[in-house]
Amino acid sequence: MRARVKKDEGVTRSELSREVCGWLDWRSPNGELREMSCRLALLELERRGELVLPARRSGVRRQCASKIGEGPRGEELRCELEGLGEIELIGVRASEDRGLSEYWNELISNYHYLGYTPLVGAQCRYLIHSERHGCLGALGFSAAARRVAVRDQWVGWTDAVRAEHLQRVVSNSRFVILPWIHVRNLASKVLAMAARRVVVDFEQRYGYRPVLLESFVDRERYAGTCYRAANWLELGSTQGRGRQDRKHRCEVTPKRVLVYPLCDRWRERLGVVEPPSQKGDWAEQELGRVKLNDERLRRRFVSIGRAIYTRPQASVSEACGGDRAKIKAVYRFLDNDAVSLARLLEPHQEQTRARMREHPVVLAVQDTTTLNYTAHPLTEGLGPIGAKSGKGSSAIGLLLHDTLALTPEGLTLGVLDAQVWARDKKNRDDRRPIEDKESMKWLRSYDAAASAQADLKRTRVVSVGDREADLYELFVTATERLQAGGPEVLVRARENRTLKGTHKHLWEKVTGQQVAGQREITVPPRPGRRARTARLSVRFCQVELRPPQGKKTLGPVRLWAVHAREQRPPTGAKALEWMLLTTIEVADFEQACEKLDWYVQRWMIEVYHRTLKSGCRIEERRFAAAKRLENCLAIDMLVAARIMHVTWLSRTSPNRPCTIYFEDMQWKALYCFLNKTRTPPNKTPPLRDVVRWIAKLGGYLGRKSDPPPGTQVMWKGLQRADDIVETVRVFTNFGSDP
Repeated sequence: MRARVKKDEGVTRSELSREVCGWLDWRSPNGELREMSCRLALLELERRGELVLPARRSGVRRQCASKIGEGPRGEELRCELEGLGEIELIGVRASEDRGLSEYWNELISNYHYLGYTPLVGAQCRYLIHSERHGCLGALGFSAAARRVAVRDQWVGWTDAVRAEHLQRVVSNSRFVILPWIHVRNLASKVLAMAARRVVVDFEQRYGYRPVLLESFVDRERYAGTCYRAANWLELGSTQGRGRQDRKHRCEVTPKRVLVYPLCDRWRERLGVVEPPSQKGDWAEQELGRVKLNDERLRRRFVSIGRAIYTRPQASVSEACGGDRAKIKAVYRFLDNDAVSLARLLEPHQEQTRARMREHPVVLAVQDTTTLNYTAHPLTEGLGPIGAKSGKGSSAIGLLLHDTLALTPEGLTLGVLDAQVWARDKKNRDDRRPIEDKESMKWLRSYDAAASAQADLKRTRVVSVGDREADLYELFVTATERLQAGGPEVLVRARENRTLKGTHKHLWEKVTGQQVAGQREITVPPRPGRRARTARLSVRFCQVELRPPQGKKTLGPVRLWAVHAREQRPPTGAKALEWMLLTTIEVADFEQACEKLDWYVQRWMIEVYHRTLKSGCRIEERRFAAAKRLENCLAIDMLVAARIMHVTWLSRTSPNRPCTIYFEDMQWKALYCFLNKTRTPPNKTPPLRDVVRWIAKLGGYLGRKSDPPPGTQVMWKGLQRADDIVETVRVFTNFGSDP
């Protein structure tokens, strides 16, 4: 930066900030350069003596800031709100209309008691316009105050959580109604209109949606009546420190602190959960809305889920602590005609969709696994599962085809869909229509993703499947539904399909393209195969597939193909090769790599199935009928999803407070047990630390070279952790505090 300023003395501060943003690729979530943040950083460097910036140039801001007196006063206006006609908020951006921007600056300079100063950070400015009387005033929104004691305490923020989520709080930093305008309820109406407008404008301009508004009212000048009339909440007062009060002199007049939540579950979107006095435990939140038409059944379901989560590897009798009455109640619950797998999963699926709303892209990964109950041949309602038992006969059990909602980073959000069935022992004709085949499971899973997509207008859902999902009907269905806003599809190809209008086939067409670049991915371990990093050559192009024989009525379908092949696999290892087909446009190497990264996350559903089988031991459940197995499977699926969620959340958001998943008594008990002390710390630890404590109980060593803990040590540690917490609950008063 010094060299740039020295080389060209005519460079402006704005030009320098744009160049620095380009060097650092410093961008906001919507991809625009963070020029204002860069300008502030440059000013700080100049203040420290590290850099000499070009001289300021006179401009509109300096001119407006120099205007001290009031502008010309208009005619007095006194009327009812209806007398103004339609009221509109006119967005103001200097890049679009310099005249409007100058006018806004002059209004604030002349009529706001703080005068004109540039707004800080991300911002939106508006003029208040009446259909009949013209301009009525102005207001502006900008970045939130970095630290406000009463606000942070009310939200429930720690320093780390506040730093991560502060941008979702927006400050109403300027609001002025022209002094000759006297219209009752005008100010509160404008605040209500602005609360709706600013959410949309911030998302369009900066790529994220605010969830909380704040404002500061000088208590010596104003009572804040219009804010309270617009349903804002008053939290208390500031300490009288401004943004520049680095020496704690408190020279600024204390101000009233007012806030306005912009959505439901706003506290959760700011990184914290509801205070314990306002929420139940996780089982009540996740399972408590089940619709069983009987409050006793609802409570029983919640208690069973809670018991199995604390002891995921235990049998039903062990999870019930050997209590005969509880064991009998569980069996009666699983036998009840009102209870079914689909109904038990409903409340969890609602919570899953709520978590999906927080992410711009969600992968709906689907796959099939077999549940082997050959060791329990007396169970009614089982069928062949295509495997051989140890005695050479056909294995029996159930098939599970489930859909797991994941973020592109691998965080498990929950189960979107689950299909369980027993195969008919009769042989079937493969020439049946797809509606009569097991292959229909892929289309039903896509339907579940489409249902979620219909509720999630700002989240893009992508249905992901392995080679078994390479069904022409799935591609046709997805292409048709995309026109109505349906989910996308990403599938690994198995068939070397013929292309329309040519004799070429899929592999020949795509592998004939030039290599676009190299991509490294981590190949997860499997039995007999160690984890490794594979370097793949990537090719991509658009293809138009010809319908298979016997399906000509479906017509051709246009997709994008991404081919990746490992050039130099390790000795003895098979080269990794993927051919991915997707409905999403792949126009460059970066987009091709994105699709590869998404498909890599498909292995998470295999981890989920392993958690079900090894962690929850669903194949060791012993029941007399398949109906009981299915209902118990629903509970095990919810428990496995929660174990995976907390495990990966500790990796993707390690600094969030542990209280989003654990009660105070739980983490305090674990801390005291592991550290051999009776005094827990006053500060709430981050989620990462508590997850590691539980993992250590399950055998995790936690050495510097060790990866983060996985689900295997978590499900083992949870059982010991529950025993420790219950023991501490008996011998201490951790759990008795009000």
